[in-house]
Amino acid sequence: MRKSYRVKKEDEFQKVFTEGKSVANRKFVIYMLEKPEQKHFRVGISVGKKIGNRAVARNWVKRRIRQTLTELKPQLKQDCDFIVIARPGTAWMEKSEVSSHLTHVLKLAHILDTTSN
Repeated sequence: MRKSYRVKKEDEFQKVFTEGKSVANRKFVIYMLEKPEQKHFRVGISVGKKIGNRAVARNWVKRRIRQTLTELKPQLKQDCDFIVIARPGTAWMEKSEVSSHLTHVLKLAHILDTTSN
């Protein structure tokens, strides 16, 4: 995913946390902030040390999240910033499980458009 699709700065993360709304399931939390002036979505990914105390495990989870978001890119709402936070237990999930749980929470947050295929 290109840099233009990422939320990178701390103040951007904090703005999404404070002004946005949140939705969660057992494996992921999504914070979303609508930005009507934006031409495409931006995503931030947060994977804490509770997921895995080694960087290898955390990076593995981040890669799986990015891969799933890349696959869902045409169906994602374009005028928003959102942050994906992984909850404990995601380090041991298969790619298909990560994809299904992430898809579920994106639908709950109304970021994933289920009508277009």
